[in-house]
Parts: sequence; C-alpha cells; structure tokens
Amino acid sequence: MNQARLRIGVVAPASRMSPDTADKVIALASRLYGERAPEIVFHPQCLATSGHFAGDDATRAAALVEVANDPAVDAVWFARGGYGSNRIAEAVLPRLNEAARAKTYLGYSDIGFLLAGLYGAGFTGATHGPVAQEIQREGGEAAIARALAWLVDRDPAALEPHAATTPKTVAFNITVLSQLLGTPLQPDLTDHVLMLEEVSEAMYRIDRSLFHITSNPAIRRVAGIRLGRCSAIPDNEPDFGMDAEAVARFWCERSGIEWLGRADIGHDVGNRVVVFGGG
Repeated sequence: MNQARLRIGVVAPASRMSPDTADKVIALASRLYGERAPEIVFHPQCLATSGHFAGDDATRAAALVEVANDPAVDAVWFARGGYGSNRIAEAVLPRLNEAARAKTYLGYSDIGFLLAGLYGAGFTGATHGPVAQEIQREGGEAAIARALAWLVDRDPAALEPHAATTPKTVAFNITVLSQLLGTPLQPDLTDHVLMLEEVSEAMYRIDRSLFHITSNPAIRRVAGIRLGRCSAIPDNEPDFGMDAEAVARFWCERSGIEWLGRADIGHDVGNRVVVFGGG
C-alpha cells in the first residue's frame, strides 16, 4: 500500500512571493522525490498585493488561519519573510484550532514574530529554516532541498549541528527578536540556547539591538547565545571598530549570558534548520 503523500500548505504572512516560485519549488520537489514528492499547495494569497504586503492584514491572516486549521494539511511552509507577520500574529493565534497545533511551521527572518507567538502558545512545531522564496537565490535549490528534507523525512542532516545535540534551542533574526521583546509574542526562553543572525544592518544597529536583547531580564535566563552569520553589513563612517562576533561577545560578557560560539544559520542558502524547543 502506498503511503499518503505529505501535504504542505504555503502562505505569505508578510511580503509577496515571486510569481514563478511555486512552479520552481514543485518541479524541484518532483525531481528530488519522484513518486514520494510531497503535495505542495501554494495559497493564492502568496501572490496578492497591498502596498508592501502580500495582501492586506485581514487577507494574510485569513490565509494563514485557513491553511493552519485545515486537517488535510500536514505542514505550513512560509513563502518568504520581508515584513508584516508581526501585524497579524496576535490576531491569528486565538483562531488556530487543534489541527493547527499538530503541524510543523517552517520559516525565518520576519516569520520569527509568528514562530515566537506559536512557541509561546505551546505549539511544538515552530521551526526556523529556509522559506520557499529561497529558490530564487543563486544556489537556492540547496536551501529548498534542505527544507524539504526536514519536512518530508525529518532528516537530521538538515539541522544546525549544535541544535541537533542541544535539548532546548531557538533561532531568530536579531532585529526581529529585539522588536518582539516586551510584546505578547515574547516566549519564555529560559534555559534555551539562543541562536541569532542578521542581514543588511549597520554594525551600530546590530550593537544596539544586542544591547536591547541582552538587557531583557527574561533573555538573561537563556542557557547561552550562539551567533550565526551577519551578512551584507553596510560600511560604517567612521568604522565601528568591532565585527559582529566581537559585539556579541561584548554584550554576552556585559549581561552575564554565556557566549557559546557560532551557529550555522543566516540569511543565505546555507541557513540550517533549528526546531524551537529542540528537534
């Protein structure tokens, strides 16, 4: 008897997905898995437009609730980050049903607002990892293959190496985590290893955000911090004088949070999977 195909629903709670992303992702999944290829269903909302966003707040929220609550959908994969998931997260969470609680939710960057809210609400499937839009990057097929390896087979090779052996983990974009602290979306991260990454932010902004993160009393209860890749950092005038690792070490020492080293996550095709709470 053939095993039922995994059904993955894709929604865009922030920015709009590129029009040809769906075809590229589905074609790659077919090449990788053949008859075992998951059924990947892209919600029409992924291509909606309302200014900066993939549809207005109500449209984006409704699409996420629809897909998450559908018992025929096994996992929710986010189309892309960008900006906007924070605008709908609080409205979405109370509308999710028991079917939604059983699913994996895979994404990163701006999606961190939703992952934080889901994890704080007791959902066990919140997962940092590549979004569908990665197919548009140079070398992006590797990121999509890694995401599918986790969603389809729970392949441990897809995991960030330290996350694979750490009891409690989470991963966030630095700016996103800084912005959600003190809001109802902030989860309890006591005794978790906190992995952080950043892209396209000046060093003084990274420094400022890490000051805010490490000053938060609840964050000071984490087991330690690992720093992923901080890429495309604009030039600072004058030069800031410290790189991202030096800044992270500085704020860990200042706050009493243990510095644990580097993590294999980032805004790039090498971004690896981190399961909130541990895989």
